[in-house]
Amino acid sequence: MTLTASYEICRRLHARYGRSYYLATRLLPAWKRRHVHAIYGFARYADEIVDAPAMTDDRAAALDRLALRLSASLAGEPADDHVLPAFVHTVRSFGIGREDVDAFLRSMRADLSVTRYASYDDLLAYMEGSAAVIGTMMLPVLEPLPGREKEAREPARQLGLAFQLTNFLRDVREDLARGRVYLPQDDLARFGVSEADLALPRVSPRLRDLLAFEAGRAREHYRAALPGIGMLIPASRPCIQAAHALYGGILDEIEKAGFEVLARRVRVPLHRRLSVFARHLRAASAACRAERRVQARLP
Repeated sequence: MTLTASYEICRRLHARYGRSYYLATRLLPAWKRRHVHAIYGFARYADEIVDAPAMTDDRAAALDRLALRLSASLAGEPADDHVLPAFVHTVRSFGIGREDVDAFLRSMRADLSVTRYASYDDLLAYMEGSAAVIGTMMLPVLEPLPGREKEAREPARQLGLAFQLTNFLRDVREDLARGRVYLPQDDLARFGVSEADLALPRVSPRLRDLLAFEAGRAREHYRAALPGIGMLIPASRPCIQAAHALYGGILDEIEKAGFEVLARRVRVPLHRRLSVFARHLRAASAACRAERRVQARLP
């Protein structure tokens, strides 16, 4: 597996499974895109071990083997793997913290045994590894402004949390089919919702109220993430502005559908996705040109 081929596999994974963020990634300078694809591709690869129906091997053992191959690759051994060459190259190129990678793998392992979360604090602890660290792994690639590196970490975490909570609201029925409920148990009790309600073909009034409450939490994470956009270098801002709008758009569509997430998967219409992309394309192009002019003046 050559490095170029590994990056291409990661790009295809991103294009297939992460359409909203993949579209936003097109607003980055070309040289940065493959590194975002590598992080997404690694995360998706691990997620497929946990969730893919075709995965018949022992999932815990498969995750352990992935962790061992990753450690060996980071130590300099050749990676006999599809996504690891690109991911390890990106980790090394940007100094991505191993603690974030390890936290992500711990949350993937949790999905093998933990299927319910008693409180939102418990769910946040899981999302710290499954989502917040994705934001902080992306941060060095996106490049905070000089001197803003530490300050930018919290908004990056918040954006990861916002994205994942949005996914949980969209995918209630799919997650239930996998035996998982990510809506906190104490929130279910508070709104009088049973797990049987999650299996119905239509959303009950009580479940609608619960989903609206959780959507409000997601909105809070989106708001907390907004200040971080201005902490990035100009060439990265249009991408994250678009991603923020596209994922926030999923919440908009869920609300417009009356929180009917049990019968179908709510999506942002293509015309709206393209409109968001076009709205940020001019700023992205200008920022990329400015970046190239600076690079051309370097000795």
